[in-house]
Amino acid sequence: MTISEPLPPASRGLVPVDGGAIDYAVYGSGPPVVFAHGIGGNRHSWFQQVSGLSGSHTCITFSHRGFAASHDDTGMPRPQRYGADLVALLDHLAIQRTAIVAQSMGGWTALEFALLAPERLAGLVIAGSTGSLRLHGVASLADSAADPEVIRCRADGISPAAGRRMATEQPELHELYVEIDSLSGDWDRAPVRTALDGMRVREPAGFSFACPALALVGAEDIVCPPRNVQAMAAAVPQIEMVVIPETGHSAYFERPGVFNQLVSDYFNRIEALQ
Repeated sequence: MTISEPLPPASRGLVPVDGGAIDYAVYGSGPPVVFAHGIGGNRHSWFQQVSGLSGSHTCITFSHRGFAASHDDTGMPRPQRYGADLVALLDHLAIQRTAIVAQSMGGWTALEFALLAPERLAGLVIAGSTGSLRLHGVASLADSAADPEVIRCRADGISPAAGRRMATEQPELHELYVEIDSLSGDWDRAPVRTALDGMRVREPAGFSFACPALALVGAEDIVCPPRNVQAMAAAVPQIEMVVIPETGHSAYFERPGVFNQLVSDYFNRIEALQ
């Protein structure tokens, strides 16, 4: 299946979780893979991956609590609960083991899930993120949000998570990215970033995956620069790093063909080991 083909039929639902509910959709058939979105997205962000991968895999998309159309009873996302929320979603779907593709904020979900239920992790692709790992020299999300180029992008009406190149070369795609982001309303993301920064307490030595992991990063990512991902790959030997040229923070959205191929190749490798 290519990214230009229509999305397959989906089953959808809303799963009650502690203090909230998680909106999800399931597409396709085959080995399961869960997609965990970033702070600028929701489950709809992955339409190009669902189209490209659901011919060979069961693709599960969900929105983190507080992101459309999931909710948290407090009215704000609570990232400390993301890992447990994913466990609850998989329990609801009767899925014992799954691969995870995690973008940016979703990296926190994936790594916390890996600690909570390591036996249930079949594979991991972490994109534009170092998650909850404590890594020397990696700037806080608050500091990254104050980066001069991030500020310039915002002043120019460009989403930093999409990037200047996407806005220039694929303006319609950039507009769609912004529209998907807007579905979650206009609540302040700053408290979410603060909470995520506070979760960066996991020592790399504490992570030992049952399979190799893949870290993807755009060469022009200004939110999570390649040097951050390099620090993660250097600290966790099981992680292989791939830099995607001429790409910003959201490679899955900006370069879906390249992204999907890298993910498919990775799945082929890990599934051959199982």
